[in-house]
Amino acid sequence: MDGNLETVCRICGLDVGDLRFDVHGLPLFVICECCGGESGYEDTTLAAVRHYRESWIADGAPWFDPKARPPDWKLSRHLSNVPPAWR
Repeated sequence: MDGNLETVCRICGLDVGDLRFDVHGLPLFVICECCGGESGYEDTTLAAVRHYRESWIADGAPWFDPKARPPDWKLSRHLSNVPPAWR
């Protein structure tokens, strides 16, 4: 996959391979099944990403789609997947 194409959620680090932005950087409005953040809405600025992430974690980091949560899921390991520019 092209290195400029984003598949990782900027908020929580989930990567299921779905493009979140197209080749031109335009959002595809994908809703993350982990944190519930929508690409192009909650993740357009670093401040917005950090605010959403902090609120999500403060609420206990619940999965938006609980059925998608892997049994061995660990928040710290998951957050380590967040792209460095969005930490």
